[in-house]
Amino acid sequence: MSNLPHPSGILDPKIVSLMRKDAPDAEKNGKFTKAQLNLIHDQKWLKMLAPARYGGLELSLPAILEKEEALAWADGSIGWMVTLCAGSGWFNGFIDPELAKKILSDPKVCMAGSGGKMGTAEKTKAGYTVTGEWAHACGANQATVFTANCTVTQGGKPVKDENDKNKVLSFVLFKDEVTIIPAWNTIGMVATGSDGFKVTGLKVTEDRAFVINNDTTGIDAPLYNYPFTPLAEATMAVNISGMALHFTDLCTTLFNEKKNRSNQLLINDLGVQETLEKYTARLEDARMKLYYAVSLSWDACKNNKRIKEAIIYKVSAGAQELAKRARECVDALYPYCGLFAAGKDTEINRVWRDLHTASQHTLLVFGGSPE
Repeated sequence: MSNLPHPSGILDPKIVSLMRKDAPDAEKNGKFTKAQLNLIHDQKWLKMLAPARYGGLELSLPAILEKEEALAWADGSIGWMVTLCAGSGWFNGFIDPELAKKILSDPKVCMAGSGGKMGTAEKTKAGYTVTGEWAHACGANQATVFTANCTVTQGGKPVKDENDKNKVLSFVLFKDEVTIIPAWNTIGMVATGSDGFKVTGLKVTEDRAFVINNDTTGIDAPLYNYPFTPLAEATMAVNISGMALHFTDLCTTLFNEKKNRSNQLLINDLGVQETLEKYTARLEDARMKLYYAVSLSWDACKNNKRIKEAIIYKVSAGAQELAKRARECVDALYPYCGLFAAGKDTEINRVWRDLHTASQHTLLVFGGSPE
């Protein structure tokens, strides 16, 4: 695969302008502005991965990656929130159909959640009693629905699954059933408001429990036959590359204005030129490799439902490599930007902080389970 489009070609410039214009206020207030949220819902970005039969867009995975990378390029916090909350919308392919229809009937639906197994679900005759506290949920302060993983217990003791491990189920929780816990205090991704949430002794019916497993989906479509972990890795990785591309764009503008100690524009400094060319080329190479691996896996999923492990490995490895190259590119260019880039009120500093916060996600550092 070659000639990947720059994210600027994916989104309407007016949309990009609106997203970026409100970004400073969103960060200052720790939440997205009304105009940003209206845009997100009007464009139905949070329904990109939701089943079409329930009112979702059900886009192809390659199209999802292009859109999410472009959103992260436009604004890191919006891109990250849309990716994680739209990703939770994917769960509607595994949730009880009537419940999924109810969830997606809300034009301002926003599903947030945590992958951590931080709760318990005591089995009862009517369903389950859920108790737990989850540390972070991206988009918590505008979420209409939360998903949470719980260890199933009966009589206070863990229930074992078919592999003799503690049984874990995911649960649908509604906004008015949870208590938000202020917990988001990071250097970047401030506007996402990724606070925690908790429930205590919440009684839920059987239909509120679900299992994220391709064998349990009731929808025979490529998006819901695609394995969860590489899907999560790929969508998160393109967010990091989108932010890195935004950073390099800002660097290029800055280097055309800033001079070195010899009173020469940085863009004409051979050392700066070599660094810019070397690391942007590495970033672009990693982008192409991931998109190519995803294309292979998507075609396999459409044709055979099952994807060979070797191809899944290519997607996971490609995601890890892209996140790594994005961090390296930004860190190699940052020293040339001067004290200006260290100013907390500058766009380039916000992008730097957003990237270095989002890229701390364990899935992009170590791989493995998206918890």
